[in-house]
Amino acid sequence: TTKAPAVQQPAAPPAQAQAPAGDPCDAAAKACVDIKTRKAWLIENGQVVLGPVSIMPGRPGFRTPTGTFHVLSKVAHYWSHTFNAPMPDAVFFYPGVAFHIGSLGVYSHGCIHLSASSAAMFFRTLQIGDEVEVLHG
Repeated sequence: TTKAPAVQQPAAPPAQAQAPAGDPCDAAAKACVDIKTRKAWLIENGQVVLGPVSIMPGRPGFRTPTGTFHVLSKVAHYWSHTFNAPMPDAVFFYPGVAFHIGSLGVYSHGCIHLSASSAAMFFRTLQIGDEVEVLHG
């Protein structure tokens, strides 16, 4: 009798470094955003401390930039002169783009809209220089 040749299983794709608590971003990210699922997380010491929370990203023509960024500035009572609108608890991570309180039913002009309670937590938790990762999903 002859043995059937062994069937080789395809190799598993290499694992990406992820925070152990289940967010889809790299372990170094302090804030993680998934545009496709419209969810965001805050991570401290490799553990999710908030999330997933609902977000609303940028609309067509004003897409939220994707990639790895760092917190540039924080302004508690920011007023956008470009859009003549308040952006409370703004945490800027890209020039002109921030996490802030905004409608979860209306797409933004590139920013990440959060509920008031989520925006307050992002504002309190994130510090200048912290890593922000925005995934397209």
